[in-house]
Amino acid sequence: MSELKKGSKKLLNAWAFYDWANSVYPLVISSAVFPIFYGALTIIKDEESGKILSDTVNFLGYEYNNDSLISYVTAFSFLIVSFLSPILSGISDYVGNKESFMKFFCYLGAVSCIGLYWFSIENIVFGMVCYVLGLIGFWGSLVFYNSYLPDIAYPEQQDKVSAKGFSLGYVGSVILLLVNLVMILKYDWFGFENDAQPTRIAFIMVGVWWILFAQYTFKHLPTGTNEGHKVTKTVLASGYNELKKIWNALKSNKILKRYLSAFFIYSMAVQTIMLAATYFAVEELDWGTQDSTTGLIISILLIQLIAIIGANYTAKLSDKIGNIKTLIWVIFIWILICGFAYFITTPIQFYITAASVGLVMGGIQALSRSTYSKLIPTDSEDTASYFSFYDVAEKIGLTIGLFLYGFVAQITGSMRYSILFLITFFIVGLVILSTIKNEKITES
Repeated sequence: MSELKKGSKKLLNAWAFYDWANSVYPLVISSAVFPIFYGALTIIKDEESGKILSDTVNFLGYEYNNDSLISYVTAFSFLIVSFLSPILSGISDYVGNKESFMKFFCYLGAVSCIGLYWFSIENIVFGMVCYVLGLIGFWGSLVFYNSYLPDIAYPEQQDKVSAKGFSLGYVGSVILLLVNLVMILKYDWFGFENDAQPTRIAFIMVGVWWILFAQYTFKHLPTGTNEGHKVTKTVLASGYNELKKIWNALKSNKILKRYLSAFFIYSMAVQTIMLAATYFAVEELDWGTQDSTTGLIISILLIQLIAIIGANYTAKLSDKIGNIKTLIWVIFIWILICGFAYFITTPIQFYITAASVGLVMGGIQALSRSTYSKLIPTDSEDTASYFSFYDVAEKIGLTIGLFLYGFVAQITGSMRYSILFLITFFIVGLVILSTIKNEKITES
């Protein structure tokens, strides 16, 4: 079958459809079902009052606050991704088979999600290994997925197709989450004795969904333009050499350098919030007699649905006032949200916060990706290396953000104080972005 032409509708749709396939991971595993499942396993509450009696976990012979442990493990996972991505992008650029590496990480992540079915306190090391590999699989595949954007779309198409990808991801992930929600809350309809078994089955469904729907994307993505070459030690180091080359190139590209600096800072906060919000809600809010599982999943669904609107309207706003100015406004809204979140104590307040997060979450993700894509020099052939640099910056930032978040929670006993660090990151990112001349970015 002949490859589809760059910019063709079918190719753009096939690329964007991978968001439909893999977005069930960040929603079900990172944000919704797994955090609630993890909290139920690691938090001991008084049955009558609902007061937390213990939230410590023994892991590898040490006692950890449950929130701190998951933050540290997640940070460690992102650190691995940040070291791996330059090596892998260098290999893929050299041998010209980005699709093969994207498939490998897709399948690694999906199979690891299935492995979470056996996660338990008694089997916590195996469970954490599956959690780590699932995260590595998801983010590793995104290195190659994102790098395809300038290969399959022209600059004027990239904002819209990037937003379309996120929108498809939100819709697809919401569909699966709704199925999981029905299975968990109405477990007796399916012949289960309690909600534990359908919760574990949800992890299997994520893996199957991810593998199944990714096949449409893999069928139509270009397989590469370079002839095959053998992988040597020099090739293994080429990814880091490419990063060094890009780092040196930034000296003559002030706009891209400032943008990446701002992105490095504000993405610490954005991604940390997305990964830690549910853990925060489980432990810090007073749910009273209300079912926290139902309330949390409803709030996460709210975020996903509103994020569809936010991603598309942010793209439209960027067409009118420019990418940088739009990002500044979005980050300013994030600062207000964090300030409000510090004081919330009730589910209603959390729902309001969740709705606000949804409005800006999809927008900042889609616009950050497409803005960077437009700033990449048009004569560059090794787009994977540029996106590897982007991803390394994001992952190292995430590692720092999650570690600080977990560390503050560990020493203070409360996740609320961690929010203050996130506000600081947003403010610094906003200040750096404001130094970039406000003009519409349409091409590199």
